[in-house]
Amino acid sequence: MGMSRAQKEEEIKELNKRFSDDELVVVTHYSGLSVSDLSELRSELRKEGGSFKVTKNSLAKLALKGTRFESLEELFVGPTGVATSQDPVAAAKVAHKFAKGNDKLIILGGALGDMVLDDKGVEAIAKLPSLDELRSKLVGLLQAPAQKIASVTAAPARDLVGVTKAYGEKG
Repeated sequence: MGMSRAQKEEEIKELNKRFSDDELVVVTHYSGLSVSDLSELRSELRKEGGSFKVTKNSLAKLALKGTRFESLEELFVGPTGVATSQDPVAAAKVAHKFAKGNDKLIILGGALGDMVLDDKGVEAIAKLPSLDELRSKLVGLLQAPAQKIASVTAAPARDLVGVTKAYGEKG
């Protein structure tokens, strides 16, 4: 039995919200993936703040209208699944890693904001550090100068103690 009109409208509304709210969309073919494989993929994406949705192409195309991802419409052919995330890297990273381990998930392309990506573009995004990794690196870089200043200012006192000790031992 197919979806009722109300179910279709709800599906379109939900997809449209994802396309409006998320920064990254990765369009895939999932033909041949088992239910447990799909569950594993969804679980991995959820851990990273993303999601994966198997969708009817006609509904996805309607949901794309009026969003910045409207240009992805041509990718919705065949058994299509959509990975999305607000983090500009998470969905690409998880989908790419999963596709490397499972040849039944094929990345067709996607979009980051207004920029349309082919499969190689999604792979390039997947290799970037995540937002959290960038933040931690930035914090590390910001803390490094303070640590250097502390060690430089402590050095003269340490040297003075060493010189005083040497004179004490000499005399």
